[in-house]
Amino acid sequence: MKIHEYQARELLGRAGVAFLPSAIARTADEARAAYEKFGGRCVVKAQVYAGGRGKAGFVKLVESAQQAYDAAAFMLDNRMVSVQTGAEGVPVSVVMITPAVDISREYYVAITVDRAKSTAVLIASAEGGVEIEEVAKKSPEKIIKVPLHPTMGLLPFMAADVAARLGFEGPLARDAAKLISGLAKAFYTNDASLAEINPLVLTADGKLIALDAKLNVDDNALFRHKEIAEMADETQEKPLDVRARKANLNYIALDGNIGCLVNGAGLAMATMDIIKLYGAEPANFLDVGGSVTPEGAIEAFRILLSDPKVKGVLVNIFGGIAKCDLIAEALVKAGQEVGFTVPVVVRLEGTNVERAREILSASRNALPTLLVATDLDDAAKKVVAAIRSAA
Repeated sequence: MKIHEYQARELLGRAGVAFLPSAIARTADEARAAYEKFGGRCVVKAQVYAGGRGKAGFVKLVESAQQAYDAAAFMLDNRMVSVQTGAEGVPVSVVMITPAVDISREYYVAITVDRAKSTAVLIASAEGGVEIEEVAKKSPEKIIKVPLHPTMGLLPFMAADVAARLGFEGPLARDAAKLISGLAKAFYTNDASLAEINPLVLTADGKLIALDAKLNVDDNALFRHKEIAEMADETQEKPLDVRARKANLNYIALDGNIGCLVNGAGLAMATMDIIKLYGAEPANFLDVGGSVTPEGAIEAFRILLSDPKVKGVLVNIFGGIAKCDLIAEALVKAGQEVGFTVPVVVRLEGTNVERAREILSASRNALPTLLVATDLDDAAKKVVAAIRSAA
């Protein structure tokens, strides 16, 4: 789960990471009032679940209340389009105003999960800022990576060592080590998958300050963090993603035209692979879980068929926990309530599969676009042929 920068600042601040004061605004008038609170040079920053804000014009330096008003009005009235959002962009419903500083140097510090090594890893670089991705690509030797112990996490000597490797000395080294330790505390306390400060800056007057913050929390741990779960901004997510999550469905939209409804992530991957093998493209990853209920199947089909790109659906279900005949009944009920307007090819395997096929075959008159496959290979061939013949 992602949260906004101003929310990440609050959580990291509790762990001891130092930030400049800030205020949020949901209207241009509120932005003007926030500027008047700080005065001088300030920065107005759009709060969105995407990077590339500066290059997109959604981070602006302002030096008057009117400039703050104008910057906020522009951001709140326009969708932000960056390399991370796609052409459709994302809406802006809140901006943050914070004092500006004179920057002497920028650094990068983050903790994330290294899935190859199955542990958290501290990442740091003395080449921070908006071009950190280019630094990692062109000069990987400038990126410091320190794997963290699964149970002990970041130890004090490790934070001090990284601070020294970043070039800090004396009091600044102690400040940097404290900040890195605070970042680690926030990472572990909040069950994060990413805790990032970019940039961490050394100001012209010699102070070390975090200018930006990002915190992504593991969805599987949100039951332990109700406060964070309530921070979710659904306007930053695709409507179908929100709808699927509320129905306890795992849904990811893709670019193809064959919808996939499966029970199990591995089965979903195999289904998408075989669709591509036969020359078509999957429109989504939709995992209904190990037990398919009529209600879940109905909502899954509503989500699939609300995507105008979907020209056919491949249902690939293994009846283990839920028996195949019960799954077949759920699919028929879904077809009756939702209406299958595109070819729907069903492949079932598992307990009571023969009875399930009888149920599906008996529904053909009521659901003429419903096709039954004998195995996954047959299902993939049928759904690809069906959408090609309809084109």
